[in-house]
Amino acid sequence: HMNVLLAEANVDYNIVLEMDEINGDFPATDLVMVIGANDIVNPDALDDPTSPIAGMPVLEVWKSDTVVVMKRSMGTGYAGVQNPLFFKDNSRMLFGDAKEVMDQLLTGLRS
Repeated sequence: HMNVLLAEANVDYNIVLEMDEINGDFPATDLVMVIGANDIVNPDALDDPTSPIAGMPVLEVWKSDTVVVMKRSMGTGYAGVQNPLFFKDNSRMLFGDAKEVMDQLLTGLRS
């Protein structure tokens, strides 16, 4: 369904990478901004064989230098499991409405 949303937002499909194409890039990435995602960036899918999401393909964003996660709350995702990404030393939580937060960040960067 993400491809449909990206197409509706006029995102050029040529700049969109598949998960297996991007995961290898994260160790050389300075900053990853996660907007509203939860289960798809949960390291327990790989690290905890007892997790309900064990074996699920995930974006390995925690391998980057810094991760900024934008969410409205610390709530769980669809799977209903806590995400240890939020507590990693290289992760920062930025709470609020993602559009408003991004607008504020962009305004600050432009000034």
